[in-house]
Amino acid sequence: MLSTGLPPGAVPRLERPGPLRDRVYEALLELITTRALQPGQHLVESELAGHLGVSRQPVREALQRLNTEGWVDLRPAQGAFVHEPTEEEADQLLTVRTLLEAEAARLAAANAGTAGITALEELCAEGERAVAADDVDGAVAMNARFHAKVMELAGNAVLAELAAQVDRRVRWYYTPVARQRGHQSWIEHRDLIAAIAARDEPRATQVMRAHTEHTRKTYHEREK
Repeated sequence: MLSTGLPPGAVPRLERPGPLRDRVYEALLELITTRALQPGQHLVESELAGHLGVSRQPVREALQRLNTEGWVDLRPAQGAFVHEPTEEEADQLLTVRTLLEAEAARLAAANAGTAGITALEELCAEGERAVAADDVDGAVAMNARFHAKVMELAGNAVLAELAAQVDRRVRWYYTPVARQRGHQSWIEHRDLIAAIAARDEPRATQVMRAHTEHTRKTYHEREK
């Protein structure tokens, strides 16, 4: 197996237009976020370049940027490795996520209209189908879309910008526990929709806080 060892079909297409280095960066970040590239995995420039169909230069530039952002560790005389988050790093990020999303849920309960509620119900149904099919990648993607929709319904641009800064790392931490959270996560989503539809701001806040706390605890209790 290659050091970079990517699952079949895991390599994303390099979207155009845009500078090649940016497209390579996005492709590698997606592979890391979805854990197609696992924490601690050795990243060999030549192998990544071969997978992506590019030269080594944009891969090198992308790895340097990912290192600056904390996704990749560059070790002298060893090379690049996917960062292995500590329990403390994960805890801090997921705690901040709870604060942001609980407020988003409260605002969504205050502001959401019928169309927004319907959109949440449709996203929830898609997520439930992904869980039933044991489609972990699909469930993770739908979970991200569901939470993004709640954030959109909140109607606070500053809150949404802050949430966007942690969204990719939330997906990174959620992926290894998605199967364990399974159907229960979507039951909690249904409870949240009910609170938002009822315009019950305290209940929506409580449900979202409990929901995100369950994910945080499950991450810490996961099999390593």
